[in-house]
Order: sequence, then structure tokens, then C-alpha cells
Amino acid sequence: MARERAFNSIDGRTTPCKSASSSRRKKVLFLCAQNAIRSQMAEAFLNCFYGDVYQAFSAGVVPSRVDPLAIDVMSEIGIDISLHRSKGVEEALDNFYDTIVTLCDCARDHCPIFPGTAELIHHEFPSPSSYDNTDRSESYRRVRDEIGTWVESAFGPSSPRYLASPSDFS
Repeated sequence: MARERAFNSIDGRTTPCKSASSSRRKKVLFLCAQNAIRSQMAEAFLNCFYGDVYQAFSAGVVPSRVDPLAIDVMSEIGIDISLHRSKGVEEALDNFYDTIVTLCDCARDHCPIFPGTAELIHHEFPSPSSYDNTDRSESYRRVRDEIGTWVESAFGPSSPRYLASPSDFS
């Protein structure tokens, strides 16, 4: 059953989340420092937008807990991450990924080697706490929207990743 998503950076209309219909989806791992905000959002966006093509995961260098404000701002756009949990990168080591995305310098600098990974991307997003003179909710929304827009452009139908076949290691 398709879930509604309230986020569409192109035209603002609601479109359904994609369901997992393909057994050979490309695996993508999003890494950040704590697996509390940015990587959780990226995982949720990719699974919602393109869950029929990709299977997204997330982890952190030093896991903590999923930030309640991240849960709130994702909920505002119809994506529920309330059941997500913060995971350490060591939990992800036993899997093969087609793409690993580091979302902050800490994750890039401490990213372990994943055998069989076809692609490593670094695309830094600011921590919501880095915005000065902005209320906390607004800074989380700004980061959420930046991540959502980037996920659409980096993994959507106009991306070469979208049409590529999953790795033989997946």
C-alpha cells in the first residue's frame, strides 16, 4: 500500500512513496556522525521516493539515538521515522552496498572500507545546530529539505545510478 509523501521539491505536490517491488534493488548506505538526524532523513527519503529501485540503510560513526526533532520534521511531510534506531557503522560492515554516501566530514574521515562497494559519495550537509539565529525546528526543516532535494537529484530517474544494475555483491 502506497503511503503519501508531502515532500516534492519540484512542485510541492504530494506523491506516493514507492513500495519494494523489485527483489534486486540497489543497496545504499548513508553514514553520518551519530546516525541521529541527517543519515536517518536520507535513508527515509530514498526508501520513500525510490523504494522500488533502492534499499537504503543508515549508520553512524558514534551512534546515539534518533533525534526527536528529526522525527517531528519528517512527520510533518508524511514520512514516519519514529521506529528507526541509531545504528553503529559496525552493524553495517557485513553487508555489500552499491553506494555509500558520507553526509559529514566525520563520517568521511572515519568511513571503514566496505568490500564490493561500487561507489563512494561524499555530500556534506550541515548539522541543524550549525545554523545561527534560526529556531531549532526551522534549521531541522532546512536540512530536511536540502537532503530531500539532493536525494531526488542524486538517485532519481535522471541520475545514472537509477538505471544502473545492482552490484553482483548486493
